[in-house]
Amino acid sequence: MEFDEVVSDVVTVIEAVGVVVLVLGAVLAFASSGRALVHRSASTRGSAYDELRRSLARVILLGLEILILADIIRTIVVDQTVQSVLVLGVIVIVRIVLSWSLQVEIDGTWPWARWRAEQAGAPVED
Repeated sequence: MEFDEVVSDVVTVIEAVGVVVLVLGAVLAFASSGRALVHRSASTRGSAYDELRRSLARVILLGLEILILADIIRTIVVDQTVQSVLVLGVIVIVRIVLSWSLQVEIDGTWPWARWRAEQAGAPVED
């Protein structure tokens, strides 16, 4: 077995781990949210929805990071062409935009304005 084949197999495993993280994380987030809805009063059910959104955003962020890792390894080691590097660049840019918007969804503020929210005394989720 050649080095490129081994690395390609490793990348496939990393991609599979990313997909498992996304699927399992989503299932766990929905289960946790469903359990919270059952055990809460009607007045606090809105917060269960917010928790679900934050949990799903965290799961997506983690899954995206793992999938970016696989793309970087594939481009650097296996497929070293100009086209693959450009495709990786576009993928990374799209995923950065997604990550920023998901981070705003989780924290309720832009990453560079987080210190203002903390100084104002607004609770910033971690």
